[in-house]
This record gives sequence, C-alpha cells and structure tokens, in this order.
Amino acid sequence: MLRHPTAARLEALGFHGMAGAFDEQITDAAMANLGFEDRFALLVDRESAWRDTKRLQARLRHAKLRVQAAIEDIDFRTPRGLDRALVLQLAESRWIADHVNLIITGPTGSGKTWLSCAFGHRAARDDHSVLYARTPRLLEDLAVARADGRYPRLLASLAKVRLLILDDWAITPMTADQRRDLLEVVEDRCGRASTLVATQIPVTEWHAAIGDATLADAILDRLVHSSHRIEIRGESMRKRLAEKTLGA
Repeated sequence: MLRHPTAARLEALGFHGMAGAFDEQITDAAMANLGFEDRFALLVDRESAWRDTKRLQARLRHAKLRVQAAIEDIDFRTPRGLDRALVLQLAESRWIADHVNLIITGPTGSGKTWLSCAFGHRAARDDHSVLYARTPRLLEDLAVARADGRYPRLLASLAKVRLLILDDWAITPMTADQRRDLLEVVEDRCGRASTLVATQIPVTEWHAAIGDATLADAILDRLVHSSHRIEIRGESMRKRLAEKTLGA
C-alpha cells in the first residue's frame, strides 16, 4: 500500500510524529467525525510528544546511567531506613533547580547505585542534563585529559551538567593530583549545579578518606553543607535477591 503523499512530505520535513499520526487518521473512520481544528490539534500533540521522547532518549544516552531504574519502582517495603516522604520530595527534582546536592550512603549492595540512577532518570525526564560516573574512573579520565591537553574542556563539560552523579566516592586512596582534580570539579559546580554522591563511606569518614586536611575541608565545604542526605541501612539487596532466586 502506497503511503499518502502528505505523510511522506511531513516525514521529509522532519515532522515524524505528525506523519505517523496522519497515517492513523486517514485509516481511522472515526476521525471523520472530528472537525479540522480537532484533527490538526491531535497531529500537533503527537509531534510534540514525539520530540519530547527523542530529547529524553538523547539525555538518557548522554547520562550513561549504570542501571535502568525509576523512582516509581523504589521498594519501600524492604526495611532499609528510606524516608518515603523525603525520597518522593526529592523525586520532584526541585533540589536540582535549586543547585542543591544529594548524598546517598549505605553498605555495599544496599541499592545506592540503583537509587542514584533512579534520581538521574527522573532528572532527565524533568529536562535536566545528567551524567553518571564512577569516581575512580572519572579521576583516571581527568588524569589522561591533563596529559593530552583536554583537561580544560573536560572540566568545562562536567561543569555544564545539571546533575553529576559520582558513584563509589572515596572508596580508593587518592593521589595529590586526584584530590586537586576533585576540588576543581566540585568548585566549578558549587552553587551552579547539583552533584549526587553515592558511597559506602560514611560522611564522617570522608575527611580521612580524601587524605589532605586542607583540600578535604575545601571539598566537603562545597559538597556537604548544601546537601540532602539519604542513609540506607540493612543487608545487601543483592544478597536478598540471590537468596530469593536460589530458594525459588
């Protein structure tokens, strides 16, 4: 069956959502009961929805979230100490618009990465740019960038992201260069964008984990004092899932 010439022209002009809706309209007899304005409004609505979806897909590709997760799928039934009211408040992404940080701590396997990615996914849905990075890997990338001349560009790129997710924060010893790099990253974002830190290291131990008193003071001052905090408790969710699977 040949496609209607109007649909083909819409595709050629880049109105892909509208073209699909037009195809549906000309094959749906019920559409004949609608007036021109109503039918045209449906075409425009479809095009708008199509473009919103494409933009969201692009933001999620750029975000490089480690796992697929959504706020709507958070398990509040398992006892982990999650404050439902706080989580749902943060899910509105107002804290990102206000350039406030979020710190998620908890033992290994407790769901920190999953929850971080859920907040990242929601932020992308709310039209914010997002980038997920494991902190050790990011520090390695900054070292390479310094060596090949990309360092200023990489820092500028990180500064522009509305929500930067730093997972596995401070879990490995830092070199002097890494501490300085970390300060550059958080300094560029302080008061201008939001950073989500996820780690098994309690905030009270960050100072020692960073390793240099002066730089640790500067980094914590820019991250901790303007942050919401979620502390996850309980045993590993991976362990729970494995036990459930093996016991099935």
